[in-house]
Parts: sequence; C-alpha cells; structure tokens
Amino acid sequence: MSGLARALSRWVAAARPRTLPLTVTPVVAGIALAVATTGELHLVTALATLLAAAAIQIGTNLHNDACDFVRGNDTPDRLGPPRAAAQGWFTPTQVKRAAHLAFFTAFVLGALLCLRGGWPILLLGLSALAAGYAYTGGPWPIAYGPFGEVFVLLFFGVAAVAGSHYLQTLDFSPTALALGTILGLPAAAVLLINNYRDLETDRRGGRLTLCHYLGREDARRLYAFLLLAPLPLLLLLPLPLQPWPLIVALPFAAWLVARLNQGALGTALNPQLAATALYQMALVALLMVGLALHGP
Repeated sequence: MSGLARALSRWVAAARPRTLPLTVTPVVAGIALAVATTGELHLVTALATLLAAAAIQIGTNLHNDACDFVRGNDTPDRLGPPRAAAQGWFTPTQVKRAAHLAFFTAFVLGALLCLRGGWPILLLGLSALAAGYAYTGGPWPIAYGPFGEVFVLLFFGVAAVAGSHYLQTLDFSPTALALGTILGLPAAAVLLINNYRDLETDRRGGRLTLCHYLGREDARRLYAFLLLAPLPLLLLLPLPLQPWPLIVALPFAAWLVARLNQGALGTALNPQLAATALYQMALVALLMVGLALHGP
C-alpha cells in the first residue's frame, strides 16, 4: 500500500464511518414522515440535510479522538476501535484541524439550509455544532459526565427528526418532535452500551458516565427500557402507519436485552454494540415500511 493510500485509509478510520448510520437514520426518518404526510420530497434539501448531519458527526468523532488523547483517556487498555492520535497515525493538532474542516463543511451546508428553513434552522445548526465541539471539548465535556445519553436523545433523536421534517415541510410538528424523542431512545442505548463496555477504563480516565452512577445492574435495566419502550410508543403516535411491520422488531429487542443479561464484559460486548446500532436502523426501516404500506 502506498503512503497516500495508507494515510487516506487512516483518515477514513479516524472519521469512524460506522457511526454515520446513527446520524443518518433519524434524518431519514424525519424525511420519511414528511413524505408520508405531505406526499412531497424536496430532494436537494434532503441531500444537504444528510450531508450536514454526517459532517457534524465526523467532526465530533475527530474532535473526540484528539481530545481524549490529550486528556490521557485513550490508554493501551482501551476496549474500543483504534484512535488516530493514540495510534500515532496523526498528531492531535492534525486531527483537530480535520475536525474543524468537517465542522466548517457542516456550517456551509447549514447556511444553505437556512435559506429554506430560516432562523429555526440557524439556531438548530449552531446548537448542533456547539454540542459536537462540547462533547469532549471545553472545560465541562459532555462525554465525561452523566448526560451523554441525554445529549444523544436530543440531537440524534429530537433535533434530527424534527429538524429534517421541518426542512421538508416548513411546519412545526408535535408528531415529529414525539417521533424524534422515541427514536432517540435506541440511539441513547448505543451510547449506553458503549459506556457499559468501557466502564472501568472510563473511571480510570476520570470519565464518570451515567453507567458509573447507575452501576451495571441498573444500566442493564435502562438498556432494556431504551430498546423496548419505542415499540408501544410508536403505535400511540397519530401516524399514517401500518403497525404490523414494527412487531418484527420486538424479538430483536428482546434478544439484545437477554444477551446483555448473560453477563458479557469488555471486548465481548463489541458485537452487542454493533447489534444495538443495527436495531436502531432496523426500527427506522420498519417504520418506513409501515408508512409506505399505509399509503397516502
């Protein structure tokens, strides 16, 4: 492999492309809800929304990479995937510059979206950029306290769904807000299981997440709630929806809950983490099938 190809592959790994579905999925849900209720799709707006959301996620990932390394949290006993700064692929300064480039890209796309959505989108976009920076940056990083799951619910659920729906319809929708809250629950479960896996190493690095305060037993109970609660809540929403496709998700959720309760720890939880992210995607996909089957 040439030096250029190696560097490119490392930058791709540093961006953590496997996390992008967590960002893109709720945006797709908001767009799907808009199409189901209005029968219209603003394609350019939809594509710009997806790209802006992905750029914020990539910027957050890169900034997290550099900040965790500088804080000394990326130690050799880290259980997650390799990080660019910790591996010595790039310096923390280089990784931060790449993060700033991603954030700037999101800002430009967001400015274009403001031409359609106006000041609500401006406020939402600036909040998302600030949250991406503050996740591991600044004096009180979100990731180092107990509110990470709340952050995920708000930005990977409520903001992503309601914001993308608003950009399509230019209408504030209580249903979109409620749908975003519901879909934010399995997104929060992804972070919860990540922090559950890293509990001991996080504590040593001064990262006192929600799992630290709950303990493993209560964290497993919360995980079960975050996976199982969306199913009945979705059926209560006033959606043009055929409900039966969502029932398919129930055995998947129950299997994930039962699997976590078997007591796996450390790297043995990596498949659980991947499957939890897949569950969130599956839930949105099944929701879209239910919306499509209902028809106009």
